[in-house]
Amino acid sequence: MDFTLRPATVGDAAEMVAMHLRSWRESYGHLLPPEFFELQETKQTDRIERYRSAIANHHTRMLAHDAAGELVGIAASGPGRDYDRPCELELFMIYTLQRVHGRGIGQALVDSVAGAEAAYLWVLDDNPRAQAFYRRNGFVPDGKRQLCSPEWHQLPEHRMVRPAVGH
Repeated sequence: MDFTLRPATVGDAAEMVAMHLRSWRESYGHLLPPEFFELQETKQTDRIERYRSAIANHHTRMLAHDAAGELVGIAASGPGRDYDRPCELELFMIYTLQRVHGRGIGQALVDSVAGAEAAYLWVLDDNPRAQAFYRRNGFVPDGKRQLCSPEWHQLPEHRMVRPAVGH
């Protein structure tokens, strides 16, 4: 599949929020009730403003577009937020639409936002596809677990860490 990667601009925020929510529906529709997604729909304006602000403040978000120009993937990383972070870089998000799974877009996004650096991330316990993808990229569980916020229905998640690639 042909695709292009590029950093997001402030003008991409609305499209990013819409694609992000669509990806959540595809990935988590079996884990979360319809009310969760309805609530997220009502928060789109606020999320667009948060994305615009983050991008304006040089928090890189990478975008993947298919050959037709449709946004099909997003990823972001930055300084780790955990007080006990195992390394400096956290992979905040990587989402692709189901129709492009297995076509190299997720890999290209991870490579673009994490490179060869040591990194960590949080993944839902009931997300075996994502966990397998992360394992292929050298991430392993480090034993740290938590529950998501009440808004996310306290779904269990765990942290995965990888050393710098090639070390």
